[in-house]
Amino acid sequence: QVQLVESGGGLVQAGGSLRLSCAASGLTFSTYARGWFRQAPGKEREFVAAINWSGKSTSYADSVKGRFTISRDNTKNTVYLQMNSLKPEDTAVYYCGVPRESNWSGRVDYWGQGTQVTVSS
Repeated sequence: QVQLVESGGGLVQAGGSLRLSCAASGLTFSTYARGWFRQAPGKEREFVAAINWSGKSTSYADSVKGRFTISRDNTKNTVYLQMNSLKPEDTAVYYCGVPRESNWSGRVDYWGQGTQVTVSS
């Protein structure tokens, strides 16, 4: 059974940092791209960052460029999202998503359950 489990969310003050993790099981995720999305209350889920299977190609939403960094450890089947200089508008539930593709195209076949990030002003 495919399972994605996010962790690392919490409450942080503006300007602070958090590192999210998404551990995968049930498939050989090392061959698949990985992505992070977020959904704030009353808003649609939006793309945050993505990384290809090897980790050599990444992409970011304009709103997080220069502040967030996506990385992966294929030996642990885990993808990370380092979030620095957090702002109140970063408050959302963060989800990891996995497509059955090696390079990111925006498609997601598997979703995690989400982890809450709250940034106080």
